[in-house]
Amino acid sequence: MEDTQMPDHNKKILIIDGHSILNRAFYGLPDLTNYEGLHTNAVLGFLNIIFKIIDEEQPTNMCVAFDVKQPTFRHLMYKEYKGTRKPMPDELREQVPLIKEVLTAMNITIIEKGGYEADDIIGTLSRIADKDGYKVVIVSGDRDLLQLATDNILVRIPKTKAGGTTVENYYAADVQKLYGVTPVQFIDMKGLMGDTSDNIPGVPGIGEKTAGKIIQEWKSIDNALEHIDEIKPPKAQKNLREFADQAKMSRELATIKLDCVLDFNLDDTDLFDMFNDKSYNIMKRLEFKSMLKRFDAKPDAQELKPEITVINENSALDTVRDTVIAAGKAGMYVISDSDILYGIAITCDARTVYVINSMSGVSSDAMSDIVRDIKTSGTSICIGDIKSCLNDMDFSECDTNVLDVGIAAYLLNPLENSYNYDDISKEYLEVMLPSEKELTGKEELNAFTFISDNFLELFAYKALVPLLAMDTLIEKLKGTGMYDLYMNVELPTVYTLHDMEKRGVRVDRTALEEYSHKLESRIKELHDSIIEYAGKDFNINSPKQLGPVLFEDMALPGGKKTKTGYSTSADVLEKIKNVHPIINDILEYRQLSKLNSTYAIGLGSFISSDGRIHGTFNQTITATGRISSTDPNLQNIPMRMELGRLIRKAFIPQDGFVFVDADYSQVELRVLAHLSDDSVMKNAFQNNIDIHSTTASEVFGVPIDEVTPLQRRHAKAVNFGIVYGISAFGLSEDLGISRKEASDFIEKYYDTYKSIKTYLDGQVKFAKENGYVKTMFGRIRPIPELKSSNFMQRSFGERVAMNSPIQGSAADIIKIAMLHVNIKLKELGLKSRLILQIHDELLIETAKDEVDTVRKILVDEMMHAADMTVPLEVGVASGNNWYEAK
Repeated sequence: MEDTQMPDHNKKILIIDGHSILNRAFYGLPDLTNYEGLHTNAVLGFLNIIFKIIDEEQPTNMCVAFDVKQPTFRHLMYKEYKGTRKPMPDELREQVPLIKEVLTAMNITIIEKGGYEADDIIGTLSRIADKDGYKVVIVSGDRDLLQLATDNILVRIPKTKAGGTTVENYYAADVQKLYGVTPVQFIDMKGLMGDTSDNIPGVPGIGEKTAGKIIQEWKSIDNALEHIDEIKPPKAQKNLREFADQAKMSRELATIKLDCVLDFNLDDTDLFDMFNDKSYNIMKRLEFKSMLKRFDAKPDAQELKPEITVINENSALDTVRDTVIAAGKAGMYVISDSDILYGIAITCDARTVYVINSMSGVSSDAMSDIVRDIKTSGTSICIGDIKSCLNDMDFSECDTNVLDVGIAAYLLNPLENSYNYDDISKEYLEVMLPSEKELTGKEELNAFTFISDNFLELFAYKALVPLLAMDTLIEKLKGTGMYDLYMNVELPTVYTLHDMEKRGVRVDRTALEEYSHKLESRIKELHDSIIEYAGKDFNINSPKQLGPVLFEDMALPGGKKTKTGYSTSADVLEKIKNVHPIINDILEYRQLSKLNSTYAIGLGSFISSDGRIHGTFNQTITATGRISSTDPNLQNIPMRMELGRLIRKAFIPQDGFVFVDADYSQVELRVLAHLSDDSVMKNAFQNNIDIHSTTASEVFGVPIDEVTPLQRRHAKAVNFGIVYGISAFGLSEDLGISRKEASDFIEKYYDTYKSIKTYLDGQVKFAKENGYVKTMFGRIRPIPELKSSNFMQRSFGERVAMNSPIQGSAADIIKIAMLHVNIKLKELGLKSRLILQIHDELLIETAKDEVDTVRKILVDEMMHAADMTVPLEVGVASGNNWYEAK
């Protein structure tokens, strides 16, 4: 009998099946990438799993075993071994060296050896450790490793349930309870049933249930063969007799080796100092913010450790001003919260950051004077987010020496989630800095915390990083051809957005309430109609109740049952909206309910004491360059139904003013005509011929004056669908026609507009070769999806390649028009002001005696925002509320 020591519970080794856990993590989390474009979901999931196990097990030792890509003795025995496995996706393959880099940084031992699989290494290590008195915990997603379980060796198998990860635990007794066999007998069971994932053949016709019964009764394949005449059922007996050798070979293939020759010492697996500077930096690089809380303290950012000098007196400001002006360049951060200006952090080199404290003896006027002197001296001022400081600083779009680092970083990579100082430092300075949350936690900025060490360090970074990163960003903008876009469009847009936020839009609270009552009345009508159609009372807002009503009680077609019941999503209901009138009522009921809660009721909470809504306009959110609106989102008001449009009546101008509204007509199609240089489409726009009727006439082969409303509607769907890369399937869903009809329609469309097809195909080809596409103005849109091994992701990437230049160019055009209109209104000293930009629309709160002037400004600036081969058409209207003006 083998001499095995009793386990020492102070010594516990955790052995991880590397590829198995990485693979499970890859498919358990959605695709994630960091700022470098590295795929990271498998690494993040892997770490989540092992940290969960580490927290629970508290091991003293740990190692991770990986397979080496070369044949093993199993391949020599059976050349088809693992032959049916699909190749590893590229997104997963690139994460294998990445997880090894992370593990190495964490001082976690990696073990791999050619000729052996990770299972064999794990089996051998488990026995060596057990013999040396260690308690052993094995973690794998592969049930093959259950054969390694003993009374002292625990096999833990992570499993995804209900979107979360649970872990199943198996000692020898647990394996026997589950399968009715011992862990060693489990190998014989595998020999009979085979393994499709490893392409182990087993015995045809014998599955897990039958294999389990045979081994439970006869204990082994050999003993079963000795009693072959007694094997039941007869089919299993026949097959086992015929495939006896294959069963034995399969058992050998499934047997994990316990005696590999490894150049290895258990002392090498000591678990120590996982959370060090090196591992911290790689977690930051991979953007695993949730992992950083495991670090007791941030690593010392030696490269950026300036001296922080707090200025408490006006008399010291002259020295600061002269030092900064002499340097010719400054980094600045305005420290404010709501209406309180605490001070300014300013620096001109990496050695010193001055924090001017307005809460002490420094007056606000003196602080404003120093900033004005620095600005007017021509000194370049680099700021992380200009818009956030415009309430306190007197900057304007004329100040071309005031630069926004965040906007520059956004242009260079519009796919990032944030452009904070630590993001920019990591990417452009290659220095990992603690985030704001790491520095200050839940502590709030106030007069007492303002000069605490953590807040001072935060202010220093926010001033210093823009200064140090700006030159690199400017060089990259020039290298990518986006410097002019940055200086002439994006920077001035910052000030225009701030102007709109500050001005706000006036809202009549009483009109909102009346509108809500009108919606509630219609919602009640729809509710009663739906209940009457259904023939029973139920909760319309509950999909669990609605689904059975539609697809069981009323037996409507299109019911798709999921784990949680029937799907009643908008997509499902849209497909059957013509089957029964209840569907249209449900769709309208949902739209009006959302309109009521989100806008009619919800907007009231955003009305300030001045009776106006001061929303937020975001410049760095969308990948195409479009402005987005939040708090509240005024760009998402339903406009297709009249009742949805009526909410605009609640938006009213100041007394003595009216609204003048201007919007582009079919701007994206005009951009498409220009970019593709398609003669047919250009001719329609150049001669002011309705483009949808033109398309219908060409596609259906009828004179333009004989085009029917249905034909025009179909043509309109294709015209706009092409811009968004619509497929035959998508068009068939939109129009309620067969996929064959939709495919024919698109084919005829491209026959009509041949240059458009050439252009769109060319954009996809360019994107595949270069990884990005560009707008008319040089704005870059990266498309990493084109490199995906996933067909759906690649297809999405192709659609993005087709539509981003069009959508992005249209976004650039409206942005240029917006800022030019805003500047013109201010230059002429008009009382009228730009207050909203909604997609392709501009809204001006216009003094009644300036209406004609404003109309002319809108038309001139919007029509000439871009130089194109087709004209930009602008519609202008005015009214006493937004509804009338639209």
